Amino acid sequence: MASGHLLEDSFEVTDIAPKHFARVSRFVCQSDGYDLTLTLDVHAELCSLALRQKFTLTITTSLGDGFPAEAHYHNPEGKPSLLDRSDYAMHGVVFEIDDKSPGYLQVLGSFGGLLMALKGEARYLKRFEVDQKIYLLIRYNKS
Repeated sequence: MASGHLLEDSFEVTDIAPKHFARVSRFVCQSDGYDLTLTLDVHAELCSLALRQKFTLTITTSLGDGFPAEAHYHNPEGKPSLLDRSDYAMHGVVFEIDDKSPGYLQVLGSFGGLLMALKGEARYLKRFEVDQKIYLLIRYNKS
């Protein structure tokens, strides 16, 4: 895993929640490698996922060398970044980590009001911290 990477795994959409907002979709997904469950809100017009669709999720604190999470993304020189290989991206913050179940964690994040809940074994999620600035990147898996 590259520097700044907190998680990278392939996920499959297992459920799509009923819409409560016109431009927000909520997906429930299961990871292939780490047996994680992800519930994720996305902007429906910008991120088009379907039931049973697979995608790669990367959560990182940096988009590459010279792109810290604390700063606004600004790339006038056109330096390569992780955005170059992503189909959808969000910037946000981890606002809570629930450790009530022994050996398991739930990481809660907010991306301007779009929410993420990531649940699984603590050994896969232990690098997350409350108030940590993160980028969430989705790359559609080509079939």
